[in-house]
Amino acid sequence: MSSTETSSDRELLRCALRILNGDDPFMELSRLTIQSKVSVSAVRDTVKALRTGSEEKPRNFVETVELQIGLKNYDPQRDKRFSGTIKLPNIPRPNMSVCVLGDAFHCDQAKAAGMEFQSVEDLKKLNKNKKLIKKLAKKYDAFLASEALIKQIPRLLGPGLHKAGKFPTPISHADEITAKADELRSMVKFQLKKVLCLGCAIGNIKMTDEQLVGNIMLAINFLVSLLKKNWQNVKSLYLKTSMGKPERLY
Repeated sequence: MSSTETSSDRELLRCALRILNGDDPFMELSRLTIQSKVSVSAVRDTVKALRTGSEEKPRNFVETVELQIGLKNYDPQRDKRFSGTIKLPNIPRPNMSVCVLGDAFHCDQAKAAGMEFQSVEDLKKLNKNKKLIKKLAKKYDAFLASEALIKQIPRLLGPGLHKAGKFPTPISHADEITAKADELRSMVKFQLKKVLCLGCAIGNIKMTDEQLVGNIMLAINFLVSLLKKNWQNVKSLYLKTSMGKPERLY
């Protein structure tokens, strides 16, 4: 790798870390785009192609837009498996179901907000029944839990939610419960497991082109910052709607 490439890779990582630390994602996006091998115009053209395909065959539901990534020069058995989560500027999954595991305060908040919730008494009634806990985990996409309850979750429910990859995100009494739920809906996670392909929902077809482009650029550049050799580890990038054909981006 040349000295110029090394400098670019370091700047890419620094930008992603600044976003994680709460800096303006749009400002960082402009910095990251300079380092990116995928241009905004290319992403915009691909988004238009996805939209055209979706409009030609309209569905009875809002199609999700998914980013599909193929990796190369990675050995999942030997290389360190990366994992990273980033909050996108535009909510990609507005219909993602979130359940609150709450104390009395948060149960009241959830009820007022029209959100589904489970009290401590509700959780105790499950009696650590693995089938019932598995059913609970399957029913919702994510969970929020009162800070006072977090340490009790393993005792009340066992490892069920953790095994499902849905261990609750803590909320305090100072948090606004609907905002916290929307924050969960805005998060995407990239994690290398046993195969060299990844996928995540980065938007939906009802979003504007600019909203989709913003989410896609941020997601791609954040993913690249997690890779040991950055763009040298990227084999392919595709965008796809739920029912549409994949459109190659890189």
